[in-house]
Amino acid sequence: MHWVGRRGLTVAALLLGVSVLSSGCGLVSGPAPLSKDAPLSMEVSSPAVTRSVLPAEFTCYAKGKPKTPPVFWQGAPSPRTKSFALVFDDSGAPISPWVYWLVFDIGRETTDIGTNMLPPSANQARNSTGATGYEPPCPVGSPHKYRIAVYALDTASLGGSVTDGAQLLTTWTTIAPHVLARGTMTVIVCPPGAASQASRICRAAAKSGSAG
Repeated sequence: MHWVGRRGLTVAALLLGVSVLSSGCGLVSGPAPLSKDAPLSMEVSSPAVTRSVLPAEFTCYAKGKPKTPPVFWQGAPSPRTKSFALVFDDSGAPISPWVYWLVFDIGRETTDIGTNMLPPSANQARNSTGATGYEPPCPVGSPHKYRIAVYALDTASLGGSVTDGAQLLTTWTTIAPHVLARGTMTVIVCPPGAASQASRICRAAAKSGSAG
């Protein structure tokens, strides 16, 4: 079992993330999106998500350490697919895209990532704060949408170019030319109090208990 999270954003981490992104070492001046030419032919889902809402236990509002969300996928092109990569990001962030989690070298036979677990072969890149692993989303005031994408790749391993804890841009650019297909799902995070605002989804999730 791999623990891959830490709670909240420190000022230092935020400054590091902004510096990395704006200096050309991040994604702002970096490559085109991974999905630019890849067919949207895969299906991505999570058994933890109900009514599109990501429960609080996977966010900075968790009671205790935030967990990593379980993610399932299917529909990868076979036999060309040699491995997978997973990206959890916020394409609507002020500095865009803001990457919360990037997992790569996921084996070709793998069809899911469990809560707080990684497949044996998988590695993680640094996220947009500069830390390796999962940074829980932490919207303030109103609900916010995030994207979880899984990419089928035509290479079995990126280990020769990038390893665990690699820089975000380096990993991103190494993965990009190997993408065969993709699948995405949108999740919504409801901050405390969001259910009382004009958000039908958050109110419904609160009633069903799926918002944590």
